[in-house]
Amino acid sequence: MKAFIFDLDGVIVFTDKFHYLAWKEVADEQGLYFDEVMNNLLRGVSRADSLDIILRENHRELPQEVKDELLVKKQAIYRAHLETMTRDDVTQEVRDTLAELRRRGYKLSIGSSSKNAPFILERVELTDAFDAVSDGNNITRSKPDPEVFLKGAEFLGVDPAECAVVEDAYAGIDAAKAGGMIGIGIGDAAGYEKADYVIETFSDLLKIGTGV
Repeated sequence: MKAFIFDLDGVIVFTDKFHYLAWKEVADEQGLYFDEVMNNLLRGVSRADSLDIILRENHRELPQEVKDELLVKKQAIYRAHLETMTRDDVTQEVRDTLAELRRRGYKLSIGSSSKNAPFILERVELTDAFDAVSDGNNITRSKPDPEVFLKGAEFLGVDPAECAVVEDAYAGIDAAKAGGMIGIGIGDAAGYEKADYVIETFSDLLKIGTGV
């Protein structure tokens, strides 16, 4: 194994709360019901598909032009929340683990479907921690399609079979396996039987790094 590719949200940072607040504001303005349970249905789902899920759950339909306006508004609200992020939104454990993995010679990449990944990394002062960033700006297919991880391996110049993907979502583990990579589950994905390895805390990666 020569490289680690990390999902961003739920692994390095946690922005679910910002997605929730943005969708909640949009839903409230439209008189739509939205809560944290419904928000969980949107994990790893595109913005447009997320709105369709909210509308479906509320048994509502809206003209496409109205939906387009709501999608723009949601993104603006979410982006404003992201601007409040600082380096304190990443734990010292994560920073120290990433630094140690690089010290050991591993290449590191982000593999995220979010188009906001570069901005988030800049806000939390982690841009220099990674050798490459594969994100929603350079892919056309979302997870469980492996495109974002295959691009990450390509950017690193490493064969996919020599990469390990760290993911908190089932779809991310599926994407890793579809790309011929090692799948490491953390958070929700630690309970997924398709994961090759599971970790309880981020620093457990240092044990896997010596044992794969």
